[in-house]
Amino acid sequence: MKSYHKNYVAIIADIKNSKQLKERNTVQNKLREQLFLINKKYQDNIASDFLITLGDEFQGLLLNGEYCLEIIQQIKIALYPVELRYGIGIGEIFTEIDRSMALAADGPAYHCAREAVEHLKHMEKKKKVKAADIYLCVSDCNKNEMELMNVIFDLMSVIEKDWTKRQREIISDMYQHQDSQLKVAQRQNIEQSTVQKALSAGHYYSYFNAFQTAKRILGEYHYSLYSRNLID
Repeated sequence: MKSYHKNYVAIIADIKNSKQLKERNTVQNKLREQLFLINKKYQDNIASDFLITLGDEFQGLLLNGEYCLEIIQQIKIALYPVELRYGIGIGEIFTEIDRSMALAADGPAYHCAREAVEHLKHMEKKKKVKAADIYLCVSDCNKNEMELMNVIFDLMSVIEKDWTKRQREIISDMYQHQDSQLKVAQRQNIEQSTVQKALSAGHYYSYFNAFQTAKRILGEYHYSLYSRNLID
């Protein structure tokens, strides 16, 4: 017989090298402001509000993965050049869920998100180079699919790390408004040809296609279908 169980999407993220930040309090205030905006903007998709947990770390719980990457992208743009590690965990929650008390919830979703963050830290130490900043861990799924998702995140990170400051400004504008190159040029007070060159050199459209593909797949994580035999 086929049965369903509810999967949630947890995000745990922490600020890299937070103790070395010159304006640590300012960064924490910016993060707190962004989490407030996210809780309001995505309230219909949030199971437990996003909140700062350990000063340099935050977490939140989503009903599904539809807006997971958009939430991460909003924080990345707002806090740049400060870097964070983002662990995405998908699985069940075994405790009662309180919208205003994310710390009270527990289950595989949060365990996977924590495992994902620790994996990113391990890879940074192992490679001694900048690793990807997003990693996905799923408690019950096709492991090949999970690996493919993480390859997408890795390739997105490779593209993003080559952006110049100006390319990043133009690409962020294009992403946030999702309109024409002409309108981006008008907002940035530059020529459209400059926008086109920046988007091309920054491989924006390849990056955005990867982003949209990952977003679509994450959006499908809602109910996990599995088969099992029931004994009467």
